[in-house]
Amino acid sequence: MKIIARDIPPRAAWALEQAGVHPLLARLYAARGVRTKDELDDGLARLLPPSGLKGIDAAARLLADAMAQNLRLVIVADYDCDGATACAVGVRGLRLLGAQNVDYLVPDRVTDGYGLTASIARRVAERGADVLITVDNGIASVEGVAEAKALGLQVLVTDHHLPGPTLPAADAIVNPNQPGCTFESKSMAGVGVMFYVLLALRAELRARGVFDAASQPKLDPLLTLVALGTVADVVKLDANNRRLVAQGLRRIRAGQMPAGVAALFTAAGRKAPVATTFDFGFALGPRINAAGRLADMTLGIECLLTDDTARAAELAATLDGINRERREIEGGMRDQAMLMAESLFQEDEEPPPAISVFDPDFHEGVVGIVASRIKDKLHRPTFVFAASSAPGKEHELKGSGRSIPGFHLRDALDLVAKRHPGVLLKFGGHAMAAGCTVAEEHFEVFEQGLAQVAQEWLDAATLTRKIETDGPLAPEYCRADVVDTLHREVWGQGFLPPTFSEEVQVLSQRLVGEGKNHLSLKLIHQGNPVDAIWFGHTEQLPARVLLAFRLDVNEWKGERKVQFLVEGAQL
Repeated sequence: MKIIARDIPPRAAWALEQAGVHPLLARLYAARGVRTKDELDDGLARLLPPSGLKGIDAAARLLADAMAQNLRLVIVADYDCDGATACAVGVRGLRLLGAQNVDYLVPDRVTDGYGLTASIARRVAERGADVLITVDNGIASVEGVAEAKALGLQVLVTDHHLPGPTLPAADAIVNPNQPGCTFESKSMAGVGVMFYVLLALRAELRARGVFDAASQPKLDPLLTLVALGTVADVVKLDANNRRLVAQGLRRIRAGQMPAGVAALFTAAGRKAPVATTFDFGFALGPRINAAGRLADMTLGIECLLTDDTARAAELAATLDGINRERREIEGGMRDQAMLMAESLFQEDEEPPPAISVFDPDFHEGVVGIVASRIKDKLHRPTFVFAASSAPGKEHELKGSGRSIPGFHLRDALDLVAKRHPGVLLKFGGHAMAAGCTVAEEHFEVFEQGLAQVAQEWLDAATLTRKIETDGPLAPEYCRADVVDTLHREVWGQGFLPPTFSEEVQVLSQRLVGEGKNHLSLKLIHQGNPVDAIWFGHTEQLPARVLLAFRLDVNEWKGERKVQFLVEGAQL
């Protein structure tokens, strides 16, 4: 473990502070590449214009024509939170803009797999659809789009994933990552892409005289869902994504949100008036994702679509129950997978450059979460596989992988596929997360192939876990109101939440929690006592130690005290 303090450009920090930014925030923003206060303007007017997205004008015309002819539109969603929110944004937005016939279909993780398949295209056609719209998928669905076209459907693909060598023959494709697209924000989530399509459609309908600037429907209520899906999908929070998230948070804090979002806050025991990006990523997102992992994502989408408060509460409670079940399954799987991973090397050895584990009893809906846990602990690219539950596919293994900085997971899979033809039945994903399917008999070939690529691509520096921090925390900022100020800002992937590092004195330490697996600490920081907790850590610390920590507020009997959430220690 190596703790590294970020470089904080003094001129940028000074300029931000002079422009009225809180001194601590000025320092944090400067360290994350912000140079002027103008860059912090999160107003809607500062959003990148839709016109920069390749294919968006064709998409708007296609949808406007379909609405004019009262054609039946069916959205094919994905079974994660980004897909669910993108679907809800699509359904709500199209109806707001006047579409009379809008329906959706969400694939089943087990029986359908990911993306628009030929069988799903046939199911859409059987529903009497005229236009098929994909959200958060479709860019790799060459066969599925071809089948839809053969059945006489018009097809609009909206996606954000990286394309394969061949694009599907859709009537229109909107994806910031497709070849030839110059849109500045390549990190937009699927829900953001769908929101942008709606903006372009509204402009097209305005140009056709359907409504004018004064009478046009407002789309900004959809930003609560855009914000939730963007954070939950862990895409990079570039300036444009931060604006989308900030706008959504602002509305939620003001009580302006769909009934389902409000119900999810209640079910999760979180407070909407002080909502944060943490709530999206760790409270609401997992509850929606649980439906796609263990049940049917229709539950999650219906929760986001309903305007009935009682129905929303019922669906949110169901999702909360499924999420509790997911946590129980994950706990057992995580322990087993961790034992298997740790058995790959001796206690005094370094882990292998990449880790792949499989057990016939693993649940395929939770493999991604478990891979993430192993990756976090061992700091190695990790794949966890489960046997497919799909009829006739029992000998196929479905794997989900998570990576470390410096190892592009999808590119690694591509190289494994080229070196070992036929081993990967299908694969796709991003730099940090990817999925694949292999025949059970080829698992060891995959395991060795991935480890070989990792051996070639990763060096000792990359394989050393690093925590980037914002350096020391001045004692005057160790206050509950300052922590509240920090929490109100938009943090996430690519714009990481503040983490500080300092040598502290350890006064006492003890294990707490039901399984005695958290380390509770009493520290002296800059001469002042402060409580701290290190979740999931059981090893004792020396009397003086360099810690990396985030700030939180612990409330007890009406008293609010700052506590440190320990992220790591450099021993």
